Amino acid sequence: MSIDQGIFYIVATPIGNLKDITLRAIEVLSQVEVIAAEDTRVTRQLLSHYAIKTKCIPVHEHNERKVADRLMKRLASGSSIALVSDAGTPLLSDPGYHMVAAAHKSGVRVVPVPGPDSATCALVVSGLPVDRYCFEGFLPASSGARRKRLLELTAESRTMVFFEAPRRLADCLTDMLEVFGAERRAALAREMTKMHEQVISLSLADLLRKFEQEPQLVRGESVLIVAGKPIDRMEQQQQHAAHTLTVLLQYLPLKQAVSAARQITGAPKNLLYQLALTLSDHGPTLQDREKG
Repeated sequence: MSIDQGIFYIVATPIGNLKDITLRAIEVLSQVEVIAAEDTRVTRQLLSHYAIKTKCIPVHEHNERKVADRLMKRLASGSSIALVSDAGTPLLSDPGYHMVAAAHKSGVRVVPVPGPDSATCALVVSGLPVDRYCFEGFLPASSGARRKRLLELTAESRTMVFFEAPRRLADCLTDMLEVFGAERRAALAREMTKMHEQVISLSLADLLRKFEQEPQLVRGESVLIVAGKPIDRMEQQQQHAAHTLTVLLQYLPLKQAVSAARQITGAPKNLLYQLALTLSDHGPTLQDREKG
């Protein structure tokens, strides 16, 4: 099966276990004219394992903008190119953004070849809520800047995903404990898909204590998952009321929707009425659409 020409493929590669590569990724990497790799030495190990002989060129944070123009010309002439990072899905805390932006600007079709990424893998094994989450990537290296960024996240109610260098993990956990509180739930997923894979889900205080007792935990690649700010009862009631009204306002006039929402949620009438006014401003109800 042949791949399309003049396509910029964004190809996910294994984060540890080489068996996690997809059949489509092997096909694309085998047939493109060139592979743009974050570190060609790392990528060649993967290619060698699957007997892929495609030429690799280095594309990293120091040369990405310079290489992008040259690769866009090759894509425009009909060549197909694949972008890979050292592991996982490109662009997620890895180079590639400027190249993808340049491709769109040049009218080049960009196609994802999905596969592993450490953030999603860590989320699903963390034991923390995954219905809503935000990816924060790497925090600043210095403690002062790191705490400033964490303070900006104190009101974040979604589960948060962080990358952190092994040598800074203990310091990072210490700052998180001071900013988010000792009881905030967190999970550390390290060496995922590898021989020494480990997932530890504890409070920040217990996780930091475990680090102090088992210093070997700092070895290897890690993803840190931290629970969002707990929502108090009033906030939960407001969220439930807003969701209920969003549905009801599609089918009922405002007053009837408020009355029905009050029976369903038990929320105060004044709160429901104000929410309904706000929500009704965001779009027409079913009745409005039918009239139109």
